[in-house]
This record gives sequence, C-alpha cells and structure tokens, in this order.
Amino acid sequence: MRILLVGAGGVGSAAVSIAARRSFFETMVVADHDPARAARAVAGHGDRFVAATVDASSAEAVAALCREHRITHVLNAVDPRFVMPIFDGAFAAGADYLDMAMSLSRPHPDAPHAETGVKLGDEQFAAASAWAEAGRLALCGIGVEPGLSDVFARYAADELFSEIDEIGVRDGANLTVDGYDFAPSFSIWTTIEECLNPPVVWEADRGWFTTPSFSEPEVFEFPEGIGPVECVNVEHEEVLLIPRWVKAKRVTFKYGLGDEFIEVLKSLHKLGLDSTVPVRVGGVSVSPRDVVAACLPDPATLGERMRGKTCAGTYVTGTGVDGRPRRVYLYHVVDNEWSMAEYGHQAVVWQTAVNPVVALELLAGGAWSGTGVLGPEALPPVPFLDLLSAYGSPWGMEER
Repeated sequence: MRILLVGAGGVGSAAVSIAARRSFFETMVVADHDPARAARAVAGHGDRFVAATVDASSAEAVAALCREHRITHVLNAVDPRFVMPIFDGAFAAGADYLDMAMSLSRPHPDAPHAETGVKLGDEQFAAASAWAEAGRLALCGIGVEPGLSDVFARYAADELFSEIDEIGVRDGANLTVDGYDFAPSFSIWTTIEECLNPPVVWEADRGWFTTPSFSEPEVFEFPEGIGPVECVNVEHEEVLLIPRWVKAKRVTFKYGLGDEFIEVLKSLHKLGLDSTVPVRVGGVSVSPRDVVAACLPDPATLGERMRGKTCAGTYVTGTGVDGRPRRVYLYHVVDNEWSMAEYGHQAVVWQTAVNPVVALELLAGGAWSGTGVLGPEALPPVPFLDLLSAYGSPWGMEER
C-alpha cells in the first residue's frame, strides 16, 4: 500500500504519528500547500514518509502526484471545500480514496429549514457507479464523526438490536484551553460550515428533512467524568450515511456546543463573517470565514494548553435481540493528557486521525474491501472495533 495523505495540519500530522507505529504500508507521501508544514509532519518518522507540495484545489495536481509516487490510496485530511478535486484526482489516477468529511451541501433556495437542497455527499454519490465500474473504492466519512460513529451504528444493528427506533450521534467534551477566552479545538472553517447550515434529520416515513440551526436542545450525560452537556442539532454526514445501510426509524446528530460557542456562531452569521464569498478589502479579496480562521489559534497548536476529555458516540434506542426495550450508548473517549503524552497531538485531532489509519490497515489486510462510494457502515464493524482497541484506544458501551 502506497498512501498519499493530503493535508499536514492537525489531523494530517496526527495521522502520520499514528501510522508511523504500524507496518501495513510501504510509503506515505504527506502533501500540503505549505512545503514547510509537510516537512514538519514527516520529520523524525523514518524514510517511509515523504514530504511533498500539492494544490488541493486541483484534481490534475492530485492525480499527477499520485502517478509520480505510484499511489494506491489517497487520504484526504483537508477541509471539505477540497473534497471534490481530491476525490476526482484520486479517481483519475486509479487510486482508492478515503476522507473524513464529504462534499459540501447547499441549502434549499426557498425552504432551507424544512427541505434539503444539495445534501452532504451528493456530489460523491453521483459518481458511485463510475467508481464501482472501475473497481475502485471511495470510503467516505471515515474520521471519528462521521466514521467511528457510523461503525457503532452498524455494530448496534448487527449485534445488539432486533429493531432500532433512533440512532442519535452525540458528541460532547469538557475541554478547556488555558489562556484563551475562545479557542475552538477543531477547524473553525469546518465548524462554521456544519453548525450554521440547516441541520438534517432522517425519518423512515419522511426521508431527509431540515430543521432550524441549534434545534431540539437536550442535555446528554457523557461518560468517564465528562458529565451533562447540552447538545443541539447540527448538519453532519452520519445522518446522510447511516440510513443508506442501517435500518432505523430515525437518525439524528447533536453536538455539545455550549451557549457561548452558539452565541459566537450566531454573531459571526449576523455580521456575515461566516461567508466564504471573497470581499474586497483595500487592494485584496479575502473570504470573511478565512479571516476568522486566521484570527484564531491553530487547533493543532493548542495541545499543551488543553485540559479534559472529548467523547464521540452513538446513542441507539429500540428493541434488543431478546425482545426487550434497550438503550445503549457506544462511545470513544480520548483524554488530552494521554494523547499529548503518548503522541504529542491534542485529543480532538488525534481522535479524528486514528480512524482512517485503522481503516487503511483493514483495507491493506483485506478485512475490509468494496467498490463504489461507501460509508463506514457499509462494512463489517467488528474488525474495525477490534483493531481500534489494538491501537491502544479502546471503545466503550453503556446501557442507559
């Protein structure tokens, strides 16, 4: 296996440090628009790792780099605005493809908070037959959320339930960052995208529909000392992926943002600072959202200042295999103190990065295989969960 990792930011750099301990691949080319950042990501990890420069907005550039290094698998670790050129570049070069976020949505022009427009992943699923006919695999949404959360959904359907009422992905943390009043632990560009777009819900008798942003607040109790966190609906890939392969009456995604974070996001929206459309400032054109991102600290640099834990998980309700009502929360917790001491990367980016590396190892060994455009829930969950635990990061399950 010869891997092209596109993006040497927080998640990409964490993926390098995780993969460096595994032997399943021959070469990993780590490419970024900033050659110095790519070089830093691979430094000290041995001669299997090669730094390169790439324009992630160019499918031709991605394909050329794949051909130059005889790449078999492309792992996309940049923000979702670059999904389609990397996806198309991998296909053009005859490589398989993995990402952690899918192609962007566009709200319904007339009823954005009731009906879906272009949904997350629609552009990729439109190419599914071409990928299948070529015998190639595009494994989409294989981070932690989406990714591990989808694996949990499939595991619950296969092993724990005879009938599922709701699959609800619930994400929460008790992380703090010393010295900052406001410092998101993940890409603010991506966070704005998913939190300010209309949230999507799926119901068996209705299909996909949207609701107002931050709707249906609920207090969810997170495990391992994190405690109660208020969660709200936001747009996320699981709702678009899980119903394609797992039978359930309802699928939702709720994020534990907190009142302060929600107010900041609302203020950015009111001021137009969430926009990706460039505006003219003096002699240059700049995207307001890119300005916001540039004004905030890089999440990859916050690890030494962070305290606490982050939790990703899937809450499933329905009828157990014994015919009795059942409620289960399957989850994965990462303590920032552990991830920093063990890998030198903060908890949120490390938790995202470990899952595509596990998936690549399963593909290399043949435990996972497929063609077309697939989500993680299309593949058997037990090999993934077993290997994740073997990486030293076990998952958990609570009966509720």
